[in-house]
Amino acid sequence: MLVYLSLGANLGNREETINKALDLLSEQVGPLIKRSSFYYSEPWGFDSQNDFCNICASFNTILSPLELLATTQSIERQLGRKKKITKLPNSPINEKMVNEQMRKYEDRLIDIDIIRAFENNGSEIFFTHSTLHIPHVYWKQRDFVKVPLSEIMH
Repeated sequence: MLVYLSLGANLGNREETINKALDLLSEQVGPLIKRSSFYYSEPWGFDSQNDFCNICASFNTILSPLELLATTQSIERQLGRKKKITKLPNSPINEKMVNEQMRKYEDRLIDIDIIRAFENNGSEIFFTHSTLHIPHVYWKQRDFVKVPLSEIMH
């Protein structure tokens, strides 16, 4: 399977962290096929003084979509990412839902999203699960994904 990932960071040495993530992805996911240039942008979905550095990269992998997700999340943790869960006192909040929203909209050392995937015959993979959607739900709305992705898909 050929997968396209988006990597972003807006804390620390962003470029160095993304390059470390690419090395770990090459070791744990499969061979790096192509990577885009760095793309810099303001945060999407929240306010922060820290701009993002993003790239897209493609890899060949034998991992299933859910194995790929587990691997990318493990790499995020290896690089220091911590998931933040906020609970309001005396409020029955679904922790998974809070975790998903907080994870999406906060400053981060590294974020790795699965954007698109293709079978070896070139047909696009459409995958829906409670924790993963391929293609990524918001990829067409985000220039920080569309621009670097178009660089490596053409």
